[in-house]
Amino acid sequence: MRSRNFNPKTIIVLLLACFFSISATAQNVEFHRSHFPDDRSGLREARRNIRNGDRLYEEGGIKKQEALEYYLKAHEFNPSNAWLNFKIGDCYLETIQHEKAIPYLEKAVELNVPTLEVYYLLGKAYQLNYKFDEAITQYSFYRRQLTPQELIKKRETIDRRIAECHNGKALMEKPERVFIDNLGAHLNSPYDDYAPLLGPGGETMYFTTRRPIGRRPRTDSRDHKYFENIKVAEKTRSGWRVIGEIPGRVNSRSHTAATAISNDGTLMVIYQGDRGGNLYETTLRNNGNWSRPGNISRNINSRDRETSAAFSSDGNTMYFVSDRSGGYGGKDIWMSTRNERGRWSEPVNLGPTVNTEYDEEGVFLAPDDKTLYFSSKGHNTMGGFDIFKTVFRNGRWTDPVNLGYPINSPSDDMFFSLSADGKTGYFSSPRPEGYGGSDIYKITFLGPEKPVINAPGDEPIALHARPNPEIFLDDEVQPAQPMAMLRGKIMDEETGEPLQAIIELYDNEEEVLLAEFTSSSETGMYFISLPGGKNYGINVQAEDYLFHSENINITESRTHREIINDIRLKRVEIGQSIVLNNIFFDTGQSTLRAESYAELGILYKLLADNPTLKIEISGHTDNVGSAGLNKTLSKDRARAVVDFLVERGIDKERLTYAGYGFERPIASNETEEGRQMNRRTEFEIVEK
Repeated sequence: MRSRNFNPKTIIVLLLACFFSISATAQNVEFHRSHFPDDRSGLREARRNIRNGDRLYEEGGIKKQEALEYYLKAHEFNPSNAWLNFKIGDCYLETIQHEKAIPYLEKAVELNVPTLEVYYLLGKAYQLNYKFDEAITQYSFYRRQLTPQELIKKRETIDRRIAECHNGKALMEKPERVFIDNLGAHLNSPYDDYAPLLGPGGETMYFTTRRPIGRRPRTDSRDHKYFENIKVAEKTRSGWRVIGEIPGRVNSRSHTAATAISNDGTLMVIYQGDRGGNLYETTLRNNGNWSRPGNISRNINSRDRETSAAFSSDGNTMYFVSDRSGGYGGKDIWMSTRNERGRWSEPVNLGPTVNTEYDEEGVFLAPDDKTLYFSSKGHNTMGGFDIFKTVFRNGRWTDPVNLGYPINSPSDDMFFSLSADGKTGYFSSPRPEGYGGSDIYKITFLGPEKPVINAPGDEPIALHARPNPEIFLDDEVQPAQPMAMLRGKIMDEETGEPLQAIIELYDNEEEVLLAEFTSSSETGMYFISLPGGKNYGINVQAEDYLFHSENINITESRTHREIINDIRLKRVEIGQSIVLNNIFFDTGQSTLRAESYAELGILYKLLADNPTLKIEISGHTDNVGSAGLNKTLSKDRARAVVDFLVERGIDKERLTYAGYGFERPIASNETEEGRQMNRRTEFEIVEK
């Protein structure tokens, strides 16, 4: 073999390079007096916080969340300790604020924390935050560092994680046409809330919670959370609101969870944690109370766990989840039928098309009695449990289809249920924008896009990707569309205090109300997903405040994007004015376009609800063209709005109009964006 001769100067340069590279690497700082000779009292306090945090950290589960308080105090004193950064990152992964884990785990890697587990946890943190490429890199690096013996034990888990990341990337490339709406703080809590069941008519909801109930709430020693109990909520004009516990002697000292309800709302299947975990039934009495739960059947309940169930429309078929022997691994979905004597048959496993070697959970049967929704850790999940659906056709269950993004996430998305009309779904998920733990969310299914009809000789303006046909509520192929995610806070304009407001979403072109959302009363936060291809009008209303409108036109959007929009509402007072962002005219014209009618209807309602209110409608333009023409045009446009309101019954004595041309700009006329803002219609309260 040919030998290499190294120049001594080259060796010196390489050694110096290594020295400076090592010197530039962040150094781990132990909680030792040699590092803090001038602050021994602070060091003692930091050590005490670490000991308190370690006791909780070692208990695991939710106790890691409690350990954070102590660890973060110690971190303020010394942010350069490798193990402390590792533990803080690990603890944040137990919360819904898992994005906060990333900088601490990255710091632990930088400080050379002496455990390979940091790369696995960092991969998990990236995965939970949709950074799938970064997650794959960390998982792959972690796998390469394992010994052969360790790899035998952990390869399946790591490979599964990497597959989930690839699934997540594929699903996010074709987001579904849905709205996702948190049901708000009047229903959700800082604790886990999940498993929503709608009563007849969809006005009542039974759900399971792990919030403390009673004077002496008990906790489960296995995960240190409060025992499950069933709550009841009702639908009001402002959203869902909890009205109390399920009436009757249903909730027990052990776990009690709602799993299924009959179509007429008189029979409910619940889970109770005694005897390993079984399913029970309770009936609604004439006095409004539910009866004491009774064992459903020895054929359904076993020595193992039965955790959730779903009824057919006639109540004679039950699908339920059990980890009994004879399955394919973990918890599987089974089926049992009831005969004329009311006895349930020996259960039958739904088979390997539906069940996997991983857990299945949270079954729900659609009103058609052939579409089964369930959550699974198997199939093509993007992480944790994802929601799937399968259809019984020609004597077999079809391959389960992932409901897609943004319904599913890298966290646990579970317990899907569907409204009677099939247009709205509910599910639970622990998401960063939630109130803590799992929250209950509403899904509004938008259905297929309307086909584009081209005039002869016209070229199509867009090509639509072919999506998975199983995702929506019918068998039609739905074209995938780009999505815009709209989020922000709704606040009082003067004080900045958060407001609970109703957010109405309109299709301006079709003049229809698509959906209603409610901002958080505690934070003012709202989150709306907007499928591309529409001109949206957004109307925000809160009691004692003027409505606020926004126009979001994404008819030609071809990319997935996020829009952050904080909204400040003005109180109903003399002198207050707002811009009507969804009033439209053709260029140089004063005839109202049809897209304006939804917002004009909102303005009409404000005046009808406040009969003493008098307002001025004003028109404004940019500075393109002569002052005279612009003033005439702006006046004619303001008059068109007044005429519209008068024709629909508003007293003309309550309305005045004016055209100001380009005398009152609200933005620079030097840019197209500024000129567009200046072309506007406003109204101002002149008398209350």
